[in-house]
Amino acid sequence: VLGSNMSVIRTPWCAPIKVKHGDVSCRTPRGEHYRNVMGTRCKIRCKQGYEAQSSEVVCMASKHWSSNYACREIRCPKLNMPANGGYKCSDGSYFNSRCEFFCSPGFSLKGQKTATCQYSKVWSAGVPTCVDMDSPKIKCPNVKDKWAEPGKLTARVTWDTPEGVDTADGILTDVILKGKPSKSDFPEGLHKMSYTVFDRAGNKGSCRFTVRVRVRRCSPLFPPDNGYMKCDSDGDNYGATCEFTCTGGYELQGSAARVCQYGLTWSGTDTNCAPMNINVGVRSAAALLDQFYEKRRLLIISAPTAANHNYRFQMTNLQHAQCGLDLRHVTVIELVGTYPAQIGRIRHMLLPPGLALQLRLQLQIPQRSFQMVLVDKQGMDKQRYPFPITAAELFTTIDTFPLRKDEMVLQQEAGQTCQS
Repeated sequence: VLGSNMSVIRTPWCAPIKVKHGDVSCRTPRGEHYRNVMGTRCKIRCKQGYEAQSSEVVCMASKHWSSNYACREIRCPKLNMPANGGYKCSDGSYFNSRCEFFCSPGFSLKGQKTATCQYSKVWSAGVPTCVDMDSPKIKCPNVKDKWAEPGKLTARVTWDTPEGVDTADGILTDVILKGKPSKSDFPEGLHKMSYTVFDRAGNKGSCRFTVRVRVRRCSPLFPPDNGYMKCDSDGDNYGATCEFTCTGGYELQGSAARVCQYGLTWSGTDTNCAPMNINVGVRSAAALLDQFYEKRRLLIISAPTAANHNYRFQMTNLQHAQCGLDLRHVTVIELVGTYPAQIGRIRHMLLPPGLALQLRLQLQIPQRSFQMVLVDKQGMDKQRYPFPITAAELFTTIDTFPLRKDEMVLQQEAGQTCQS
């Protein structure tokens, strides 16, 4: 029995051990020749990149090795795909495989660019992320200078709204305009504008552009001396009209209205206000008074003699009031003397005796006593004074006349005043 038992031990018992991708070293119980006798212990060593399923196996009585001893290739878990990117590996998920990550156009890699499968079955680096770092592109319009239309200081400016272009996923916010929108009326000058757009990652793209509106302008006009100018629109822009009027006692020469034309010149001719030409050689008082109609007010001072103390007092008082009289469009007519030797005077012009007499008759002025008559621009006999009055009183009365109110407004605007 013993001999038969020994033969069991000494004869091959388990299947011969062969290890692919590795080597094996065995120890038999009594140093037998065969390496697969019962009780043989074999150590498995795998070559690099492989791992043994069991590091040691024993040949058991069941004629089987105690466990699987094959060398299996070391493998890391499959890598996840980065969103908006991918990877390429030198050898799949096996040991020492080097995987290189890449991102889709418009995205940048954040993290390690490569990962290697290690002996520990763990990748050397985590999967990176692909981040949209690129700003979207936007191109602003090129808007040509615009000229304002006639009579206007603005111009309607139109352009096409630009579209943003994204290098990544193409999803953008609406473009945001800073400034007035297209098809708006822009005032004269340079207007700075910009467009902005954002992508989903919050990257900003922007561009700037300008809108310039020009106004055609003529060289400025000025009111004539002793006259007024009233212009519409902006006064000197293409299409603007300027109208001229002269103050009482001055006659308009040249154009009463001028327009700034496309060629930047004014229509018509230069405007002047020339002093009124009083004709004292007329036959009747009516013909003399008609010359002042709607132009001047009259203050007629009548006295029996040049020595009359009321007359002298009155003339002295008015001597210092010439500016106030001119401002109020007052012409003074003096009538001095009694029939048949009466004469008249308008400043330095003498009226013949016949005309002086007619004036007294028409205005019903007594010749033997001092009297003053105030006549308005409509030829109305407004006020009579049997005694001298101060210039201040006279001016206060005239300043209540209806036409005078409008004159005062114009004079204030033109800065026409008297010092005293």
